Amino acid sequence: MSIITQAIANADREARYLSRGELETIDHFFHDGQQRLRIASILTNNVQAIVEKGSQRFWQRCAITPSNSGSERFQASCLRDQAWFMRLITYAVVVGDIDPIEASGVRGGKAMYLSLEIPLRNVAECMRCLKEVTLDMLTLEDAAEVGPYFDYLIQGLVP
Repeated sequence: MSIITQAIANADREARYLSRGELETIDHFFHDGQQRLRIASILTNNVQAIVEKGSQRFWQRCAITPSNSGSERFQASCLRDQAWFMRLITYAVVVGDIDPIEASGVRGGKAMYLSLEIPLRNVAECMRCLKEVTLDMLTLEDAAEVGPYFDYLIQGLVP
C-alpha cells in the first residue's frame, strides 16, 4: 500500500482528518517522486543488461542449477523470471512501498519455486546478483533508495 493510501486508510478507519505528520509524509513522498520516477526509468531502460549480467554472475556462483543445465527452456524461464522480479522492484520504487514485492514476489514466488522444486536459496542468490548489478549502475543516493527493496525480496525468499 502506498504511503498515500496507507495514510488515508488509517485516517478513515479512525474517522479523522489526516494529521500534520501524515500530510508532511505525503508531501515528502511527492517531493521525492521525481527521484523515484527517474530511478524507475533507469531500471526499465537497463533491465535487459541487468538480467543478462545478473544471470551470468549467478551462473558463475551456482554453476549446478536447472537454469544453467544447457536447456534453453530452463534458461529462458530463468531470464523471464528475473525480468519479472525487476519489474516488481521497479513498481515498488515508484510507489515507495514493498506491497508490489510482497504479494507477488515473496508469497507468490516462494510458492511457485517450491512447487517446481527449485531451491529458494538459489532464487535468493540470483536476486542478490541482480541487486549487485543494479546498484553498480546507480549513484549512491539512488542505490540507497533501491537496495532495501531487493533486501526485502531476498530476505522473504530465504528459507
